[in-house]
Amino acid sequence: MTPRFIFAALFIGVPLLEIFLFIKVGSVIGAWPTVALVVLTALTGAAMIREHGVATVRRARASLARDELPAYELIEGAALLIGGALLLIPGFFTDILGFLCLWSVTRKLLLRRLTPRIQVVLNARGPQSAAPASRNAGRIIDGEFTRKPDR
Repeated sequence: MTPRFIFAALFIGVPLLEIFLFIKVGSVIGAWPTVALVVLTALTGAAMIREHGVATVRRARASLARDELPAYELIEGAALLIGGALLLIPGFFTDILGFLCLWSVTRKLLLRRLTPRIQVVLNARGPQSAAPASRNAGRIIDGEFTRKPDR
């Protein structure tokens, strides 16, 4: 299967599944309770994102303070971002996937399976890497300076 086929299947399949689930849930509990349930899951997800996001940022800062690369925290932050986006999409299937990304146990299980496939590359060339190479290429300025004391 090509990525284009998978994307098209998801683009068509997920909304159809969401419509099906809306109809089934709405026929069991009614239309307004179904709408209220979708809004409630979005609000609950937003609260969970805030709680887990703050904890992840705290752990990332602690890693940086120990001069460690917060690679796992960055990946965990990406999972939280994806989970939050899924919760903002109205629907029950996307809500389930979003909560799986937000719930600590399933997120850590998912990340444990994915992290061996993820490679973190650190570009540590220093501050000179911010300037384009072509701008300073071939320009060498030789000079002398003397430091004068402040008055």
